[in-house]
Amino acid sequence: MNVVLRVLQMAKKWRWHVVLAVIGLVGASLLGLVTPALVRELTRSIQDGSLTVDSVLFYCGILVGAYVLRAICRFLAMSQSHVAAWEYVGALTLRCYDKLQTLSMKFYSDKQTGQLMSRIVNDTRLLEQLIAHALPDLITNVLVIIGVSVMIFLINPTLALVTLVPVPFVLLLSRVFSKKVMPLFKINAKVLGDLNGVLQDNLSGIKEIQAFGREDYEHKKMTRWCRHYSDVNIHANYVNAVYHPSVELITSLGTIAVMGIGGMLSLCGSMPLADIIGFFMYLSLFYTPLAALARLVEDVQSAIAGGQRVMELLDTEPDIFDAPDATPLVNAKGRLEFDHVSFSYNDGIKVIDDISFAAEPGEMVALVGATGVGKTTIMSLAGRFYDADQGEIRLDGRNIKDITIESLRKNLSMVIQDVFLFNGSIYDNIAYGLDNATEEQVIEAAKIACADEFIREMPDGYLTLIGERGVRLSGGQKQRLAIARAVLRRSPVLMLDEATSAVDMETEAKIQAALENLAGKQTLIVIAHRLSTIRRADKILVLESGRIAESGTHDELMHLGGIYTKLCSVQQNNLKT
Repeated sequence: MNVVLRVLQMAKKWRWHVVLAVIGLVGASLLGLVTPALVRELTRSIQDGSLTVDSVLFYCGILVGAYVLRAICRFLAMSQSHVAAWEYVGALTLRCYDKLQTLSMKFYSDKQTGQLMSRIVNDTRLLEQLIAHALPDLITNVLVIIGVSVMIFLINPTLALVTLVPVPFVLLLSRVFSKKVMPLFKINAKVLGDLNGVLQDNLSGIKEIQAFGREDYEHKKMTRWCRHYSDVNIHANYVNAVYHPSVELITSLGTIAVMGIGGMLSLCGSMPLADIIGFFMYLSLFYTPLAALARLVEDVQSAIAGGQRVMELLDTEPDIFDAPDATPLVNAKGRLEFDHVSFSYNDGIKVIDDISFAAEPGEMVALVGATGVGKTTIMSLAGRFYDADQGEIRLDGRNIKDITIESLRKNLSMVIQDVFLFNGSIYDNIAYGLDNATEEQVIEAAKIACADEFIREMPDGYLTLIGERGVRLSGGQKQRLAIARAVLRRSPVLMLDEATSAVDMETEAKIQAALENLAGKQTLIVIAHRLSTIRRADKILVLESGRIAESGTHDELMHLGGIYTKLCSVQQNNLKT
């Protein structure tokens, strides 16, 4: 009920659509009681010989009006309930997406994209059943049961009490069924999310699957997941297969009891034929919605299971958020400082330990070292994708935790190692870096990134579509577009993580020259395995085991003859071979 109440609370924006739907449902339910009443009166008129042509036409006219009005009410109920439901689902899907945008990288570290998509798309869609179908049908059936109960008590109270005997048994059975089936629907939703996760992983890695000839292996893995998904659904439907026939059997026994007692009353002359016919017509209206309520339990439980997963996502608290007194950073100069910063991921092992350095406005600071020493982590901490465990990070002398996240990230541009490009045109991907970017600005950024030449050689130039994740481009082309996107932003601090790792030496030289042109205008934080890229850096920080082992210019570090010297020597030897 907590989930249902939260769903209804969140849907109050569309309450007037729901009110109109309820009015339609009430009207349709009441109008459905007209037919048995008229048949009863028609039978009585036939018995007492008072039936005339005018009375037949009168009854037919009333039925025509009742059926037309009922159709209008049904249209009103169905249309307005679906408007409310789909408006709600669309808004809830957007709300879930917005929530995901507030969550840090720590949240995503153990989540599959397919699982999250299942919550946003599949689970929210289940709530449409609750609002547009289950709840309206629940209201309709309850109203019909109440209305029919009143009518049959007016006809014959004794027979009406017999009619109500199966009701407690159906309610008890429904309660037992709810407890049994609810966990099954939660399992179904989770397994569907897992299946979506596996499918998304495989589609994203289809090139690797084909390259390593693992089609048969992945086929067998998907077979196991599909079999598992089938099994959990079959299990749930076995429970349904017991529940629904049981409800039908109980209501059938009620019909038999009413038929037997009603027949005896008729034989005794204590119940007229018109009352018997009218009673049995109302009886069909009574047990049909009662059985329908049993079927609704399944839909409600399925929707609640999906709703719980959605609410779990919405209730997730972001661990990276603006402090209450955080303010925007205006006219940033670009001085970035790490002051005794330490950080570890979930395993508690320190990735960086007591890191301190400062990048002055316009300086180029390079981070070098073996894989896993914390270079990329430093970039992530600067952008507050994670928060440091100890120490302080400052931008223009202000603790970044005191700066609004939006403002902080507007003053930082990043080119990450695993380049992501959107499915669209080259122009759109570069322009993504700046709101309302002009064509001249986009082309200028492409030139700085040495991308303009190859872009103009493409079939449609800047309007060339590059496919999902830039599948139609080479690795070097992707990186140059990512650099252009970051350069376009003109932020005070530009951070590049292995930005030249996938380009040839000639292009690397061009990008290096472009970066040197930016030096003095932007603070550059550059991570590079190719040490030739950062020879002219103002400061080179050599990281080892999460600490700064050496610091200085290229010449100073070469003179020192330490780790940096060895790295340069290894790379020179590799180039010679």
